[in-house]
Amino acid sequence: MNVLDLAVPLGDGVVFQAQRICHPASRGPTVVFLHESLGNIALWKRFPAQLAERTGLDVLVYERQGYGASTDEVLPRPYRYQEDEGAIWLPRLLDALGINEVVLIGHSDGGSIALVAAGALGSRARGLVTIAAHTWADHLTESGIRAMMARYDKGLREKLQRHHGERTDELFRAWHGIWLDEGFQQWLDFSHWMDVIDCPALIMQGEDDEYGVPEQVTDIVDGIGPNARAAFIEGTGHAPHLEQPERVLALIYDFLLIVNGRKGEGFV
Repeated sequence: MNVLDLAVPLGDGVVFQAQRICHPASRGPTVVFLHESLGNIALWKRFPAQLAERTGLDVLVYERQGYGASTDEVLPRPYRYQEDEGAIWLPRLLDALGINEVVLIGHSDGGSIALVAAGALGSRARGLVTIAAHTWADHLTESGIRAMMARYDKGLREKLQRHHGERTDELFRAWHGIWLDEGFQQWLDFSHWMDVIDCPALIMQGEDDEYGVPEQVTDIVDGIGPNARAAFIEGTGHAPHLEQPERVLALIYDFLLIVNGRKGEGFV
């Protein structure tokens, strides 16, 4: 595998930091990872590389505006920031890199953005995996955010600074500010995107997720229809891919076999 770190110009003065994991003879779609609200490329840890190693599929991981080495975002965030990311900026990134068919894997906020992107990309989206995606701010979302706010000056800020540096305070305020905004909570509705998702979808969540109720999963599955299935991961919270990576890798691997039309054959 070759690992390439890229700065990708997307127009309008926006540059995305991205990492591509490429195989000499890859078959199938590129797997695109979309990070959480306080995430970046590094916080996925080894998970993207492990999936690339097991499947032989190419992988793309990138950082949204305001994160990592990507261009600063304009604040305050508009209510439609997730829709802009999934319907405008991600397609631009794929076009700039010459990537056509994709499987989208999104965690938390990245999962919500992946839902939008799967609808916006149409036939280019071969598959969709969400991990702890939100389509509304439920009571666990709000209580989890408030609990994290209480921990921010008690060691959390220092941990986040290792990944976000000078942007840490601004990024943290942008995250909790939008999700605790009652206007945003009332506005949030992804049903029109789920109506147009045609690709197979695996909608995952930890059984002990401290940021989302189980109905987040079941409502997404109902919204997408017969192509979607739910998977609740026992003994995990908001980040099952980091808490039980082997279990989650196995589920995604089996799902990708079906997406790639190679059920029972493997990827080689």
